[in-house]
Amino acid sequence: MKKIILSICLFCAVQFSAQGLAPSDTSEKSVMRYKAMLKSNRQLIDYIEYTFVNKGIPRHLKNLAVIESGLDHTQTSSAGAKGLWQFMSEHANGYGLSDENRSDMYQSTKTAAISLKNLYKKYGNWITVVAAYNCGEGNIQKAMNRANSRVYTDFDQYLPAETQNHVKKYLNACYASGELQQVLNDYKNFTGGKNAQKPFKSDFSASQEDLVETRLNGAFKIETIATSLGIKKEQILAWNPNIEQKLNEKGESEFYLPQDLMVNFLMNKNRILSSSLKN
Repeated sequence: MKKIILSICLFCAVQFSAQGLAPSDTSEKSVMRYKAMLKSNRQLIDYIEYTFVNKGIPRHLKNLAVIESGLDHTQTSSAGAKGLWQFMSEHANGYGLSDENRSDMYQSTKTAAISLKNLYKKYGNWITVVAAYNCGEGNIQKAMNRANSRVYTDFDQYLPAETQNHVKKYLNACYASGELQQVLNDYKNFTGGKNAQKPFKSDFSASQEDLVETRLNGAFKIETIATSLGIKKEQILAWNPNIEQKLNEKGESEFYLPQDLMVNFLMNKNRILSSSLKN
């Protein structure tokens, strides 16, 4: 039986390598470490999987919490990320999760489910979702722009080394939990599907009906917003005709973005304002 399982795991690893994706550590020590972590936190894992399945998220996404925090809800990173899912304040607040509840296993898991679902709707595969969760949507868009592709194995070289390693750790955890093939199938379906094959556009297309609104004051610079979101200034102006004139004359204006970009903007609003004031 062990030989059969090992053969299946090796087959999966070969298939991933063929697509440019592969776990970086399939050693027995690595596998046992991940399995021990899952086994000692069985009740928490059951809750995460239950929450995710109800949101249409595959069970293997529990492994994101494994590599983010080691399933330790008291974990705080040097950058200030907290909890099971290592939420930064801006990310958490953007989804209505308070700073205090970032360390709440149950509230943060519900928030993580919403965040991951939104990312999947945008990117269409879980590999890119894991990368975006680590480095942010702006960095993903910049990498896609440079590679002129939305396929992870085309643009991953333009991502931070930390993010590339994060994805490899995720593959390691999925290998250990026996869920590598599921990740492979999802990625294979994406790369062979219409979403990956359609002509790449470095901007975002959205009808006026798809846009959501907020208020913007004159301290913000459109160029800075565009740079932060990883899109062209012209695209923001297409969604917001005459916004620069309104900001100059009135000191404020309504501001429209697609929902996914608006979430990104609101999560990073203070940082974008600070950069705008410096420029």
